[in-house]
Amino acid sequence: MPRLRPRLATLAASTLAAALVLTGCAAGSSETPSTADAGAGSGESVTIEHAFGETVVPADPQNVVTLGWGSTDAAIALGTIPVAIPFDSYAGDENGVLPWVAEAVEAAGADLPTVLPESPDEPPYEAIAEADPDVILAVYSGITEEQYETLSQIAPTVAYPGEAWSTPWRDVVTTVGEALGKSTEAEEVLAGIDDQLAEQAAAHPEFEGKTIAAVWDIAGTFYVYKKEDPRVEFMLDLGFESAPSVDELANGDSTFFSTLSYEQLDQLEADVVLSYSDTQAEADAFLTAPQTSVIPAVKAGTVAQLVGTEYIAAVSPPTALSLPWGLDQLVEALAAGAE
Repeated sequence: MPRLRPRLATLAASTLAAALVLTGCAAGSSETPSTADAGAGSGESVTIEHAFGETVVPADPQNVVTLGWGSTDAAIALGTIPVAIPFDSYAGDENGVLPWVAEAVEAAGADLPTVLPESPDEPPYEAIAEADPDVILAVYSGITEEQYETLSQIAPTVAYPGEAWSTPWRDVVTTVGEALGKSTEAEEVLAGIDDQLAEQAAAHPEFEGKTIAAVWDIAGTFYVYKKEDPRVEFMLDLGFESAPSVDELANGDSTFFSTLSYEQLDQLEADVVLSYSDTQAEADAFLTAPQTSVIPAVKAGTVAQLVGTEYIAAVSPPTALSLPWGLDQLVEALAAGAE
């Protein structure tokens, strides 16, 4: 399930040192001007603030490595194909490449980037170092401060600005744009997506003012996404309002979701409930299972169901490439639930 992975662990310094020796990559702090100047092209370096301090990114970085979610898509949307990208085991193909990434790279006439080995517990430091990055973008990720420090020995690393896994999707685009020296292009990408959202909102006035709760019932755990989560944020652009019950039932499980007991579900009041299901069988079970059939929206028949790993990943949360790719499918589901 995307973005619900355990927080990453750390790698011993000796392992990193070995990786750097193997690749000939010189270690250095991302916060020092000397590191920022290394490999820089024309123009000026840029300093980006984030949760772990400041990072000086060299001007015109050519070799870009992306970690987490969304940074890959933002870079490609801005015309920069990363040299290495994370493996996606949830909705990616057999090589771990997401469909909208593959389509965008093909449309650009470029070769697919190297896909980093799947590494659920820690960043694959050796493979990252082998990519010889000028910058590492982890703008929407869960890297820890210790991992950030380790990554920064490989190349200047840009972490998330606030909480882990909570960067608003628009901020991912603008931050990546800033790091790549493409802030103007980032604003243009966002303007294009905003136009698509506005067009969909205008076509569906029935969304306006309706409260919504986005949920996922999986493996015996019931997740409700908070209004701060990017996957909820963009639905507000379509005219929906976050259901007050989501805040009322919220707990401290995460910065972007709460887990509810099945005994609480009759309190999850919302005009529309958007449920995510990997398969149609799971979607059908959501409507009929005793534990979820008590949800008011299930009783009222106002459940929007997004089915399929690719479509779920496209909006969980959305990115510069995935939102345009999956928007029609999502709106179709929302329209069915909002009738």
